[in-house]
Amino acid sequence: MNQEATAQTISADDWRMQLKKYGYIIVLIPAILFPITFFFWEATGSQHDIWWYFPIFVVFGIIPLFDHLIGKDPFNPNEEVDVPRMALEKWYPFLTIMTLPVMAATIAYGAALFSSAEVGIFGKIGMVISMGVIGGIVCINVGHELIHKDSTLEQWTGGLLLALVTYAGFKVEHIRGHHVHVSTPEDASSSRYNQTLYQFLPHAYFHNFMNAWSLEAKKLARKNLPAFHWKNELIWWYSISFLTMVVFAAVWGWMGAVFFIAQSFFAFTLLEIVNYIEHYGLHRRKLENGRYERTTPAHSWNSNFLLTNLFLVQLQRHSDHHANPKRRYQVLRHFDESPQLPSGYAGMVVLAVIPSLWFKVMNPRVEAYYKGEEHQLTAEQKG
Repeated sequence: MNQEATAQTISADDWRMQLKKYGYIIVLIPAILFPITFFFWEATGSQHDIWWYFPIFVVFGIIPLFDHLIGKDPFNPNEEVDVPRMALEKWYPFLTIMTLPVMAATIAYGAALFSSAEVGIFGKIGMVISMGVIGGIVCINVGHELIHKDSTLEQWTGGLLLALVTYAGFKVEHIRGHHVHVSTPEDASSSRYNQTLYQFLPHAYFHNFMNAWSLEAKKLARKNLPAFHWKNELIWWYSISFLTMVVFAAVWGWMGAVFFIAQSFFAFTLLEIVNYIEHYGLHRRKLENGRYERTTPAHSWNSNFLLTNLFLVQLQRHSDHHANPKRRYQVLRHFDESPQLPSGYAGMVVLAVIPSLWFKVMNPRVEAYYKGEEHQLTAEQKG
């Protein structure tokens, strides 16, 4: 497969690229959905707990609609002239680093409301799911961007964002596990053809957690250190999550702790749903020497809907990310040859939770992609 980006190349000074540059600020918008929800809930006399599902409606109802109304962004920056300059601009990492204090305050605000507002059980369930969706979009997605970077500040910010949703194992497993084994039977984050989301999730929860500890243990063993050692970074990150829960319990009682744990669960569940979407049915072929072919943009689903790419700091240009994991989000490219999703991630999540609908939409796309190699969808997908 030709890995040259075939989308239109435009200058970084073009108005469309400038729109994207400052449009990324909407990565902070999900955090304000919770106080907006509280305003509407209180304005209606605190009688309509369904308002606590408002963030879910915005993310999985309104955003997919606007995705299709606004359309796609098939433009790439000039590789020789603009990419080196854009990769060094401070605006882009500033936005991602700013998400840490914003989300720490947002989750704390949510815990305060959860423990004090007179909300029924239906409303409280909506509160934790909504905060989990917000945390999944911001904490995990931006954390994912930052843990791929080399600077200490970005590494720590990414780790702390993940600690806010109790998913520190992702920092280890994603880099040393997923990116190594992506689109192979060895990767618990790569979903198989005809595998439902509900078959995928339990396997992903368990194996990704265990694999993170296994990878860290092997790293320490190479230094002749035991797995349970202070240099095990997972111990540090999970300790930060535990201490955060203790602080929430101390300030807001047991309900503060419940809120922190529950929103974490829904946040990392959203991550695993996105993992399911990103690699569904795609795989790397095994070569004659027993190794898998090199990861290319063909091994991830791509999506170029402008709105969700701004919200998700171009996570949807996932094909380029896997082929070039160190590239910063602002210079990730669109590849016309990559398999393309029919909607942005927000819309695809809605499809994924309804297996019959997911298979109806996605299976023909997978089959078309492997036309002439249909055997690949059986033998090579087992594992």
